[in-house]
Amino acid sequence: MSIKMSISHTASIDQKSDALDQVWVELDHFRRQTERLDLMNKLHGRMAGVLDVSGMIEAYSVWLMPQVEHELVGYKNQVRSKKHLFCSGHGPKRRSIIAFAEKILNNADQEAKAYMSEDGHYAHKWLIETAEDAGILIILKNDKALSDNEISLINESLLVLAESLRRGIEYEELFESARKDALTGLANRRVFDERILDIMRGARRYHRPLTMASLDLDHFKQINDNLGHKQGDVVLKKVADIFREGIRSTDMLVRFGGDEFILVMDDTDEKSARILAERLCLAIDELNIWANSETKLGVSIGMTQWRLEENLDEWMQRVDDILYNAKSEGRSRVTVC
Repeated sequence: MSIKMSISHTASIDQKSDALDQVWVELDHFRRQTERLDLMNKLHGRMAGVLDVSGMIEAYSVWLMPQVEHELVGYKNQVRSKKHLFCSGHGPKRRSIIAFAEKILNNADQEAKAYMSEDGHYAHKWLIETAEDAGILIILKNDKALSDNEISLINESLLVLAESLRRGIEYEELFESARKDALTGLANRRVFDERILDIMRGARRYHRPLTMASLDLDHFKQINDNLGHKQGDVVLKKVADIFREGIRSTDMLVRFGGDEFILVMDDTDEKSARILAERLCLAIDELNIWANSETKLGVSIGMTQWRLEENLDEWMQRVDDILYNAKSEGRSRVTVC
């Protein structure tokens, strides 16, 4: 009888232990669900305050970083063929990462999968589809692939991101119409005013060189006077196309007004910026546009790297002075100081 009672008592203890273990499992599952729900609520809150798609990609990257360390978040709207990249790296590494990301985003392969670059970058691609849009999202890491837990978190977060992107895309055309130069299709002065201080803060935070160039067309007034304003508009469109094709996706190019343009090159020192500027100068010369037999269209470019002690007005004044020197030294040239 005592043996039976002992066995019964042991079984009872085991049952209670199993039940307790099950309670702990359920509590841990509930805790993880609660933490995940809290994360999603924070993402909702962060995205709710952002209107444009580029800002949404940046906000998503900032939210994701504490959970999933990564180098870049990129999004491409398939319908409109527009790319939005947010990269936390800098220097040659940054350029390598962006080049790898753009290669994936431009790939016609419509399959969600993982990629690895020759220099050890890992990227994961997702397809985001809604009734109005189809897009590609990539998360890129430097030295290892995403774990199953990280992929699970991202999969869940895409429900929030997709809804935000849909809202952003709906308003994108409205934003662009207010921020786009009607003639050339380039960004306008408003875009410069909205973005330049953030670009300067980012350069300071991540210790990246930042260079600004002022591009002013040579003899454009004679083009207008001799060939007519309609032909002048055609020339401006051709110039804008040359500039657009010659810069990188991470550069900010705006038409400041008339025949003046501003180019801001993030993560670019004066030496690298000069190489790009001289290519643009040569490309304008090769358009071979003449106002008359002696007067040819060109572009003068004044450029300089931002000094950390400068405010925006001081920096722009210095760029303007350097452009003046380029004009006075004979035009159709790049001057750096």
